[in-house]
Amino acid sequence: MSNACALTERRCEPCEGGVSPMSRPEAEAMLNDVPGWSLSEDGKLIRRRFEFRGFYRTMAFINALAWIANSEGHHPDFSAGYNYCEVGFTTHAIDGLSENDFICAAKVNALVAE
Repeated sequence: MSNACALTERRCEPCEGGVSPMSRPEAEAMLNDVPGWSLSEDGKLIRRRFEFRGFYRTMAFINALAWIANSEGHHPDFSAGYNYCEVGFTTHAIDGLSENDFICAAKVNALVAE
């Protein structure tokens, strides 16, 4: 089982702070498990742009994204237009990245897996 698959099998753990965010090298290593995602320059956020054929498919993706976020209790920031959605995950309570961000990114990737 690949690490990406392992991430989709995991659940987010509640994070109320009090722990350190991932270091940049840790986050860079975890990017291997979430193809298409990139690390922000400050190392506090991962992001990905998804493109679709039309508004209806974009909205279907956003609804599925919302379902994942609510199920995991870990919510992204996103922006969308007619045929795209840009998604960003960070763990606000620690002002950086946690494993939760990568779990959710892997689950979002599974929505568009070919």
